[in-house]
This record gives sequence, C-alpha cells and structure tokens, in this order.
Amino acid sequence: MRKGKDTKRKRQAKLLRWFRKVHRATGAALFIFFFFISITGLLLGWKKHSGGIIMSKSHNGTSTNLKDWLPLDSLHTLANSYLLETVSTELSTEIDRIDVRKEKGMVKFIYANHFWGLQLDGATGNLLHTERRYSDIIEHIHDGSILDNYVGTSDNQIKVFYTSVMGIALLVFTITGFWLWYGPKRMRRNNSAT
Repeated sequence: MRKGKDTKRKRQAKLLRWFRKVHRATGAALFIFFFFISITGLLLGWKKHSGGIIMSKSHNGTSTNLKDWLPLDSLHTLANSYLLETVSTELSTEIDRIDVRKEKGMVKFIYANHFWGLQLDGATGNLLHTERRYSDIIEHIHDGSILDNYVGTSDNQIKVFYTSVMGIALLVFTITGFWLWYGPKRMRRNNSAT
C-alpha cells in the first residue's frame, strides 16, 4: 500500500518538474515578445486617456446634418491636398480607412502606408486636425504587423504566425502556471491523507 502511494507521489513530482521546465523554457524563449506585448497592451488600454499623446481627440465640425456635408470624394481630394501640403509631398495618398463621425460633424482620413491621419469638417472641408497616429504604431507593434509592413508580406503572414505563437504560449503559461500553483497543494493533500 505504501509503495503505491510513493509511486504516485513520484509521478506527481515528476509531472510538476516537467511543468516547471516547460513554464521556464517558454518564458525564457519568449521573454522579449511578452515584454513588448505587455507594454504595448498597457499603452493601447490608456490611449483614450493619454491627453492626446497616444490618440488625438476627435474635433468637432460645423454640422452634424449629412445634407450639409460635402460629397465624400470631395472631402477625400481635400484630405489628400492637406496631407501633401502640411506634412510632406513625398507621402502616399493611399487610404487605409475613412472614419465618418456624423455626431461630431467630422471625417477622419487614415492613410495606409504611413501613420498620418487628418480630421476634416464634413460640411466645409476645412482641416480640423493633422495627427501622427501613435496608437496605430503601437497597435502594429502589439500584433506584429509592423514586421509585415517592413518586410512587405502579401497577406500578414508574420502577424498570423506571431499571434498564433503568442496565443499558444499564453495558453501554455496559463496551464503550467495553474499546475505549478495547484500541484504542490495536491501533493500535500495526498501526503496528509496517508
């Protein structure tokens, strides 16, 4: 009877050592990536509360009535002109997305090949704000897509690989961390039952 309990305890101790090795190896191998993910995650969580440093506030236009607004293609042409005049004539005018803020009377133009954005009054087309989109830079670092941009991959392959590895690593950390907490409790409970 005693021999069976000793064998069980040895198996539990061996399993605990294995979980500790996996936990330590995963942490050591991916330390720098977890560091970047944690810092960028914190910054993204604070972006709307950064006083405009990470993410610019949305400015108000003159009218929230869409009937008063200029056509979207006219606003787009104006945004491209403002970008080239106020930031640099060397920048691409390829649009990533257009964010229509009816309740603010404003339209945001966010560009694809650099981290600049413009806010225009929907009714007048006047430039309300030019912004360096730091939140987008941080997001691209956070999800690994900044490497896709740098290397020029066709379908975000680096981002998919990176987020898969980091997601699996977080799952491994969760399972091994739980076992490193629960395993010794279980062993002590089994020993006291002897």
